[in-house]
Amino acid sequence: MRRAAARAAVALLAVTALLSSCGYGSRAGGPDPAVEPVAGTAGPRLSADTVRIGYFANLTHGTALVGLRKGLFQKELGATRIRTQVFNAGPSAIEALNAGAVDLAWLGPSPAINGYTRSGGTSLRIVAGSASGGVKLVVNPARIASPDDLRGKRIATPQLGNTQDVALLHYLAGRGLRVDAASGAGDVSVVRTDNKVTPNAYSSGAVDGAWVPEPTASRLVALGAKVLLDERSLWPDGRFVITHLVVSQRFLAAHPDVVEAVLRGSVATHAYIRDHPERAKAEADARIRQDTGKALPPAVLDPAWRSIEFLDDPLAGTLRAGADHAVAAGLLERPDLAGIYDLAPLNRVLRAAGRPAVPDAGLGTPR
Repeated sequence: MRRAAARAAVALLAVTALLSSCGYGSRAGGPDPAVEPVAGTAGPRLSADTVRIGYFANLTHGTALVGLRKGLFQKELGATRIRTQVFNAGPSAIEALNAGAVDLAWLGPSPAINGYTRSGGTSLRIVAGSASGGVKLVVNPARIASPDDLRGKRIATPQLGNTQDVALLHYLAGRGLRVDAASGAGDVSVVRTDNKVTPNAYSSGAVDGAWVPEPTASRLVALGAKVLLDERSLWPDGRFVITHLVVSQRFLAAHPDVVEAVLRGSVATHAYIRDHPERAKAEADARIRQDTGKALPPAVLDPAWRSIEFLDDPLAGTLRAGADHAVAAGLLERPDLAGIYDLAPLNRVLRAAGRPAVPDAGLGTPR
C-alpha cells in the first residue's frame, strides 16, 4: 500500500512538474503595439483577423523575441493582427492554449509532451523547431573539479520533472549515482529551485552547482561558477530540442494559412539570426527589456547567446529520447506520442525556399 501510494505521489508530482518550462523573469503581455498593423496595412488577406502568440522572455525563446522585434512574423501575416502573451512557465502556457487564449506558443519539450498526452492527443501539435542547446551543468570549482566529485553534493534544477531535471537524473544514473526522483535525495542531492533564485542559492552556498538553461547558467558563471558540462556534448551532433513551436489543433484546422504564415516568419527569423548573429542578439535583448523592464548584462548575454542554436528542425528524435529518459527516471508513464508532430506546413515552407524537409521521427500525423 505504501509503495503504491508513493508511486502515485511521484506520478502526480511528475504530471504537475513536467508541465513546467524554464522561463526567466517575464510578465503577462497584451496586444503588442510594436507589431500590430495599422488600419489599411497591405499584405495577404488571411482567414483570421488576429493570431494570439505566447512565448517566454527567455533567450531560448529567441525565435519569438527576434521575429517579433524585427516584424518578421507581421510581414508574413499582412493585415492579420498579432497579440502576444508572455508566460513564466509551461503550465500557464498550456492552459492558455487549451482554453483558446493563445493559438500558438513556443514551449519546451516537457510541457508539450504532457499537454499532448494528458489531452489524449487532442490539444496541440508541434509544427516547427526553434532552439537547441543553451543548457549547462555549472559548479562551484572549489567543491567540484570533475564529475567524480558530484557524489554528496547539492545540484539545483529548475523544477521536479522539468526538462533539465530529467536530463540531470539521466546523467547521474549513467554514472552509477542513485537519486530518488520524487525527493531528490540520494548519492547526489537534487534541489529543485526556481531559476530566479538559483543565483542567490549558489552565492549563499546552499547549492554546489546547477543543471540549468541560459541565461541562468551564465549568471552563475558571472558569480564564479565553472562550466563542468555543456549538455550538447551528450547528444548526437550536439543537438537536442530545448524550445519548439506548438499550435492548438483547433486553430491549425481552422486557420492553416495563418499557421503557415507564422512558419514563414519563423524560417525567416532563423535565417536572420544565422546571417546577423550580433544584431539578432541585440534584438533579443531589446525584446527582453521591453517585456521585463530589464536587459541582460553583456557578461551574461554574450556567452548565453553563443551557446544556443536556432533552427527549423524540431529534432523530433531527441524529444522521443527525452521522454524515454523521464520514463527511466520513474517520472513519467510511457507516453503515446504518435501524432504529436505535424510538420507538413513547415516542410511546404522549406520546399518553397529550396530547402530539404525535416523528419518527425515517426511521430507525425497520419496522411
